[in-house]
Amino acid sequence: MMGGDASEPGEDLRLFHTGEHPCGYWPGRTARDLVLDPRDPRLAAFYPTALDWGFRRSGDLVYRPHCIGCRACVAVRIPVQGFEPDRSQRRCSARNTDIESRVVPAERSDEHLELYRRYLKARHAQGGMDEHGGTEFDQFLVGSWSHGRFLELRLDGTLVAVAVTDVVHDAFSAVYTFFSPEHAGLGLGTLSILRQLEWARRESITHLYLGYWIEGHRKMDYKRRFRPLERFDGRRWRGFDEA
Repeated sequence: MMGGDASEPGEDLRLFHTGEHPCGYWPGRTARDLVLDPRDPRLAAFYPTALDWGFRRSGDLVYRPHCIGCRACVAVRIPVQGFEPDRSQRRCSARNTDIESRVVPAERSDEHLELYRRYLKARHAQGGMDEHGGTEFDQFLVGSWSHGRFLELRLDGTLVAVAVTDVVHDAFSAVYTFFSPEHAGLGLGTLSILRQLEWARRESITHLYLGYWIEGHRKMDYKRRFRPLERFDGRRWRGFDEA
């Protein structure tokens, strides 16, 4: 159970261990998670604190990896006002000035679903997710209680990327990004984060949470290039390179 002052929304919010399941990052490994009670009506109110404790949302589940003998998944976040793009990120922005961004409610459209399905078929073929339809889209990306938004990226009016973003009172959380496989060479994943940071800066948001970074994992390596970056050590946030 969570302790705390009686006025706090997370007082006595229960935690559960999941059973072991295949690791989503390393083939052949097993994983398990800590999950906040998804039936608790206070979960939405407690979610900002959960983010600050290194948790993450997937649908209506708020979880944190808690694997036996492994602490590879490290929660990371960007202090928005201190962020300075590096040379590669500046080039990404410069070559994509013709891509327009727009923030819309987190509500599925046929256009969103079609792009999502094309992305999954290209990136996760035969992995189970490539058969997702509208129900799975809503369960995974929208949920029933989150205060999410879709950051759309459009090229000549055509939707090429969607960054699913949770909005809490002083932070954004980058939940998931999917994009057109035909435009992968544009660096749309990086561009999505850069546009989220621009949006966050306009709204005076303090942090953009990027989920988990894993040392030595090729698909996670891009996160460490957003500087300054902070990591959660299990008790507090510290500079990414701090010993």
